[in-house]
Amino acid sequence: MSLYALGLNHQTAPLPVRERVVFHVERMYEALRDVSRRAVASEVAILSTCNRTELYVAEPGEGNANLSSKSIASWLTEYHRLKPRELDRYLYVRPSAQAVRHAFRVASGLDSMVLGEPQILGQMKEAARSAEAAGTLGTVLHKLFQRSFSVAKEVRTTTKLGASSVSMAAATVRLAGRIFPSMSEQAVLFIGAGEMIDLCATHFAARAPARLGVANRTPERGRLLALRFNGESIDIKDIGRCLHEYDIVVSCTASSLPILGKGLVERALRARRRKPMFMVDLAVPRDIEPEVAELDDVFLYTLDDLSGMASAGADERRSAVAQAEAIVETQVGQFMHWMAGRGRVPVIRALREHAELAREQELTRALRRLQLGADPKQVMESLSKGLTNKLMHAPTQALHDAPDAESKAIADLVARLFRLPG
Repeated sequence: MSLYALGLNHQTAPLPVRERVVFHVERMYEALRDVSRRAVASEVAILSTCNRTELYVAEPGEGNANLSSKSIASWLTEYHRLKPRELDRYLYVRPSAQAVRHAFRVASGLDSMVLGEPQILGQMKEAARSAEAAGTLGTVLHKLFQRSFSVAKEVRTTTKLGASSVSMAAATVRLAGRIFPSMSEQAVLFIGAGEMIDLCATHFAARAPARLGVANRTPERGRLLALRFNGESIDIKDIGRCLHEYDIVVSCTASSLPILGKGLVERALRARRRKPMFMVDLAVPRDIEPEVAELDDVFLYTLDDLSGMASAGADERRSAVAQAEAIVETQVGQFMHWMAGRGRVPVIRALREHAELAREQELTRALRRLQLGADPKQVMESLSKGLTNKLMHAPTQALHDAPDAESKAIADLVARLFRLPG
């Protein structure tokens, strides 16, 4: 079985590229079925987050990962309607043990924009669930993801990698604090109601802002989140009407198109009499048109802008990286041993079937002789000798027929297989 990972992330591709290859939740099933069928991959899982899009692929046999990955890369480019080879400069391919190591490091937060951040683990679990629902999560990828979750748990519980975590949410609040020293006089609007917005709302609520609103496509989900923080729920269609009322806007939705355009924000600024607005776009693709940053009274930040701030508090976590990497390496070795063992399964199965056939033949012969009245002791003796001869015939003949150049190697192998005394 061959295994590899292909993708791009915040280290290899800028935000404008990453947002063009995002897989939206509602289309994930279709995408998985399509890549499995068209790229002739028996097992496929897609991990698509703000900072990375990766495909984990397992195929029968010892296929050429480079050749197969070209097919996957072409599919990825075509699926997102990009020009041929447009993504090539940003993509990486991790074959075999490198793919396993990469998956373990991603799950553990070692490959994240914010070292040790925990959100990626939940995103990997969602990727595994999506692949399972689409029927593309086979034995190898299931084992890979389950082992990734175990490695992440071990890293999280035995090292300090996640200690003093400075998340994007915390970085957002800190940055807002530079513009608005006192949150008690500011109104904050959250667009979306997912995990990242939940985290941001938690951090901002701790600063006791004057007003807090949540706008979401699903009103009930937005209402529940707003209720938790004593805020108000807003229909996402009404944002244009009330945007001017908010000093801080944090957006992170799964929309494929921008929610806030330059014109809408300009109107809000006029209504605010040019009072500044602080805006953070944590979505990929972006929720706020990049042109909004050109407006004089808007401070607009994206994921990439926040990465430096979020990493600033990572010194304590870096001291735990060596320990975490050691855990990963140990687990990579164990997984590769399991993979190698899967390659031996057909031989083991054939060996057991051969032994079972010999047993059945000798047993049938013994039962027939007993029915004819033969002495049971003689029957048992004959059964044991017949079974021994059948099982010993192949290795004995291999030793007799071996060429001189191979005879010692075969003799040593037989001695090892049967644990013969030296």
